[in-house]
Amino acid sequence: MSSNQAPAEFDPDCSQCPRLKGFLKQVRRDYPDYHARPVAPFGSKRPRLLIVGLAPGMHGANATGRPFTGDFAGILLYKTLYEFGYSNRPDSIALGDGFKLKQCRITNAVKCLPPENKPTTDEMNTCNGYLRQELASLPRNSVILALGGIAHKAVLKAQDLKQSQYKFGHAAHYQLPDGRWLVDSYHCSRYNTQTGRLTEKMFHDVFRLIGKLTD
Repeated sequence: MSSNQAPAEFDPDCSQCPRLKGFLKQVRRDYPDYHARPVAPFGSKRPRLLIVGLAPGMHGANATGRPFTGDFAGILLYKTLYEFGYSNRPDSIALGDGFKLKQCRITNAVKCLPPENKPTTDEMNTCNGYLRQELASLPRNSVILALGGIAHKAVLKAQDLKQSQYKFGHAAHYQLPDGRWLVDSYHCSRYNTQTGRLTEKMFHDVFRLIGKLTD
């Protein structure tokens, strides 16, 4: 399926990518208690903020079934969402824990765990149809936060926009032709935060910018 053939909605049993299907089958054998399936978007149905990550992490969303839950990247993300009023508590632990997002939704450019956290171009293109549908349902005054360059590219592809006109950069922001805003941030991964490429202040500054754009 190409990104122009967007499915009607997220498919929890999607198996269109042979490599990912086979990899998840092996993961379920190795970790029988893990979710190990496509990970659904999570949060408000009509958000003013849509956060787009790369893909589920092996021992995070792939294990718990909720984006950025159970892995290191989720620590800074969910703490920040709480501090800026987008959630009811600062940590997301597991499905059924009572955690709720407010006017916010979280998704991934690729819904299945890829080997070594590296999806192929074909896999990203196939999954882009889901993102296209998600973006189409956003309110016109919403903000899309892309965590990392791959998420940034996936958003532009889903919008049929040229990459050359929207360069990725931390805190870069663009008003898209449909009126929505695209805001970039370095991914809140363990590597980025521990090396200082992304600090808590830098991440908070991005959310302050989002606040100004949504006012």
